[in-house]
Amino acid sequence: MLDGLRGFAKSWPGKIMGAFLLVGIAGFGINNVITDLGSNTVARVGDQEITSREFLRAYQSQTSRLAQQLGRVPTVAEAESMGLPTFVLLNLSEGEAMNVLANQMGLGVSEDKLSQMLRTDPSFQGTLGNFDPSVFDQVLQASGWTEAEYFQTRGEEAKREQLMGTLFAESPLPDVAKTLINDYVGTQRTIDYITLTDANIETPAAPTEEELAAYLTEHQAEFRTVETRKVQVLDLSLASLAASKTFTDEEISAEYERIKDTLTTPEKRTIQQVVLNAEQQAAFEAGVAAGKDFATLLTETGLTATEVGTLTRAQVTDTALANAAFALPEGGTTIIDGVAGKRAVHVSAIEATGQPTLEEARQQIVTALGTAQARTEINDVLDQIEELRAAFRPLSEIAQRFGLQLYEADVTAGGNQLDVVPNLQPEDRTKISQAIFKATEGQLTPSIPLTGNAHVFFDLLDVAEARDQTLDEVRTEVTTAMTTERTNNALLAKSEEIVAQLDSGTPLADVAMSLNLFPQISPPFSRFGSDDGSIDNVVAQAAFNGGPEHHGSVVSGSGDYMVYQVVDNTVPTEPLETAAADNLQGEAQQGLYSDFVGAIRDDVGLKINQQALQQLLTLNFGQ
Repeated sequence: MLDGLRGFAKSWPGKIMGAFLLVGIAGFGINNVITDLGSNTVARVGDQEITSREFLRAYQSQTSRLAQQLGRVPTVAEAESMGLPTFVLLNLSEGEAMNVLANQMGLGVSEDKLSQMLRTDPSFQGTLGNFDPSVFDQVLQASGWTEAEYFQTRGEEAKREQLMGTLFAESPLPDVAKTLINDYVGTQRTIDYITLTDANIETPAAPTEEELAAYLTEHQAEFRTVETRKVQVLDLSLASLAASKTFTDEEISAEYERIKDTLTTPEKRTIQQVVLNAEQQAAFEAGVAAGKDFATLLTETGLTATEVGTLTRAQVTDTALANAAFALPEGGTTIIDGVAGKRAVHVSAIEATGQPTLEEARQQIVTALGTAQARTEINDVLDQIEELRAAFRPLSEIAQRFGLQLYEADVTAGGNQLDVVPNLQPEDRTKISQAIFKATEGQLTPSIPLTGNAHVFFDLLDVAEARDQTLDEVRTEVTTAMTTERTNNALLAKSEEIVAQLDSGTPLADVAMSLNLFPQISPPFSRFGSDDGSIDNVVAQAAFNGGPEHHGSVVSGSGDYMVYQVVDNTVPTEPLETAAADNLQGEAQQGLYSDFVGAIRDDVGLKINQQALQQLLTLNFGQ
């Protein structure tokens, strides 16, 4: 029940808030536009500016989240159609609106508070779970943040938290609302049901040729090819140019002798550690002195060790831990200082330093030699290819001249077919496919620059326009679609016929017997379905659409045609569980907060620099 409550607590207020958000976006749009904010300012809320850097960081973050859901990086057009720029601006403007109010009220954040926020931020914790300055620097660098920006942003967050805690702490959810919600999510029902199959209906007649043709005409939009463009692709990168290089055995052997000392694999140690209190520390010290092994000491003290991992010394970010672990013999244990007290460190295995043989290192050496040579040649090769392209030489000739691999693909708008080019990243494929679909057949296409001093060239060989498919091409698919549609219609009609029998008082068991079926009884379920998944949310919602003796038919989420009869209805006798009530309380406060912030933003005014916004998107993400 708690899962259902939590799900409801998230979804119900979320839907309401989502509706307000959509209304807000619809009203907000991109209409309040000005062009005199300066080229580095995307928008302004009161006296607070949203800079290009802030917008770009937030936009890239939202794009990455969207890419995880889609399985690919969305195009600029897709992002705009989803309202992503507006969504990002709206979120940033809400924060800036609260900053305006915080500044008007003279709120501030002490250095001690900022220091505490920094130390407790899990993003910056090292192996032992405490703040690690090196991790802090790495995360900021990877995220494109400066220290000043980080502390300014966290300070503003802290001020907004002060406002929210002060203004909305005493805004409890009414008891009547809790009762209604508890009844809504806590009531459980049980149904008897039967599932209809093809065996319960007459086999639909096979469609005639005329019917197939008529169906295809009516559903032609479902039977179309997509535009496909045949291209030849040439990848000029350090990796592709390096792969074109060949070296003699003597050159490889000489290079191996020169660098073999650098090819040694570093020593690795499998490390475990456990935090000790004073009593456990004494037991471990006595046990280590007595020669007891680590496993025995854990058993005697009832502790469980933490696996740090099998790491090189450089991979252990905790200096004290690294020094202790790499000073122990295999199977050794020692006690060192920890964050809060002492900790026992144990090394269970040691992987000694090794050196690969010539054959083991051959491919690595060939790659390194090729990359070094490619690095000195790539700019010259690029200039030569550009000159040959200007002379309208085909890519096949250019590829042969420089020993580069030429790839051919039939590319659709998504660009997934470009995975035949091994050195391309997913975002590269999107960028190249956009260029391919802007190209004109028979015209010279410019090179596409990529990261790492790489360039891609392509020739557009053929364009297969999107078109309607003929009946001969899709006869099997159309026949299947028609047969499925007729079968589903027959099952739906049979379901309605059975419901009519139930309406007249015929027991479900009698109807089931006439169909050679046996009614099944469901487990108790809420409006969100049963815990075991046998009753999904679609069936559950249908069963709750009537009173305690409700019956009806429904097509489940998996496509089953079901007829059901509610046989039990149990209402909750206990109040909302604390966790669910707290969650709902938080959602209610968040709803009030959103309305409040929207009102402040409207009061102080939101102005958008449309020109700067469009330039920023175009320069960083293309047209």
